[in-house]
Amino acid sequence: MLIKIDDIGDERVSVYTRYNEPQLVHYNEPGPGIFIAETPMVIERAMDRGAKILSFFIEDGAAERPEVAGLLERAGSADVFSAPLQVINRITGFNLTRGVLAAFLRPALPDAAGLIGSSRYIAVLEDIVNPTNVGAIFRSAAALGIDSVLITHGSSDPFYRRATRVSMGTVFQLPWTYVPAGCDPISLLHEGGFSVIAMELADNAVPVTDPVLRSSEKRALVFGAEGAGISQKTLDGCDHIAVIPMQGGVDSLNVAASSAVAFWELCGR
Repeated sequence: MLIKIDDIGDERVSVYTRYNEPQLVHYNEPGPGIFIAETPMVIERAMDRGAKILSFFIEDGAAERPEVAGLLERAGSADVFSAPLQVINRITGFNLTRGVLAAFLRPALPDAAGLIGSSRYIAVLEDIVNPTNVGAIFRSAAALGIDSVLITHGSSDPFYRRATRVSMGTVFQLPWTYVPAGCDPISLLHEGGFSVIAMELADNAVPVTDPVLRSSEKRALVFGAEGAGISQKTLDGCDHIAVIPMQGGVDSLNVAASSAVAFWELCGR
């Protein structure tokens, strides 16, 4: 059903207007939370993932575009709220991309042990708080041979709207889950037979091209936040520390860029 919205205070669109993303995560507690997805490609991949769609919020006239019309038809009876673009932009805080938002229930995440057991190459994100970096890492991981992703609870949520958009929806294609509370991810990976490689500037780091890094069939690559890097506890538990050799007086790459290089060298080739 197409429902016209003229007032951003309309209760029917409150999940789009009144709640920030951390609040949406807890919106239905103890049930699953909500996330907001943007652009037809991202929304389609969320639907492919099996996430249950609650509603759409579209720009007036967007329903006539083939890519949006296809999503609405696929979603069946979900409510479709429509408003002029200037109204939607006041809600979202920046220009809406491709004229469509959608609200979903968050799907259940896989068990960490099961995810580790079914993977050969794993990326580990330790306290990466920037959703743009998280999304970009997922996009590279999906393209360059990573099977799954483990994330600490200090990291930005991959289902946050900016992360999903930057990832081009690959956060819905690549299996991922959080490290269980109180568990050491490195120990979990070692129990699963993985060689764990930290990507970090360190005096004892070897070049990412060193053959020793490819000596194990099962590899986990750990990445830390910009600035803070990987914790010393994690570094102490890793089997290897690797670095991408730099030129021109540059000491390092952004974590998203370095992940792409590491994935290609250690998993994608």
